[in-house]
Amino acid sequence: MNDNSIMNDIERVLISEEELGNIVKRMGEQITQDYTGKDLLLVSVLKGSVIFMADLMREIKLPCNIDFMAVSSYGSGTKSSGVVKIIKDLDQSIEGKDLLIVEDILDSGRTLNYIREILTARNPKSIKICTLFDKPERREVDLYADYIGAPVPNEFIVGYGLDYNEYYRNLPSIGILKRSVYTEE
Repeated sequence: MNDNSIMNDIERVLISEEELGNIVKRMGEQITQDYTGKDLLLVSVLKGSVIFMADLMREIKLPCNIDFMAVSSYGSGTKSSGVVKIIKDLDQSIEGKDLLIVEDILDSGRTLNYIREILTARNPKSIKICTLFDKPERREVDLYADYIGAPVPNEFIVGYGLDYNEYYRNLPSIGILKRSVYTEE
């Protein structure tokens, strides 16, 4: 990662900055409709969903609270290790709240399933999942999101918060990472 232009590592742009904006706006409008009159708490799963969460909450036209949770399951690899540990837990009680877990991508589902189980045990009034991207063909557990921004192909995507080894999160669009960046061929 010594190159000055991170775009050199991108095979092609999958979703443009403008398309992302339209997706987030649509999702915010739907969440606004669905949560009117409820005690909405958005929980961002760090670090990947932070950009999405910031844009999404600006599109939700309701009073809401936010909190953050950080878990680790990927390390520096490209596949989930299956081991999930909480690095940062929520700062507030979620009991009686209408909880919406905000995630960047739903892939194998193992990490998100684990998070949902932990949070369900804390007695929220309701719990739903909002993911910007969905890779259903990679699912390893029976888990589905209530709000899905867009399905994505089984490619290694980066940008708009999604990373490879902590890089590329700052791309304003979603790109497919060149295979040569993460494999030794």
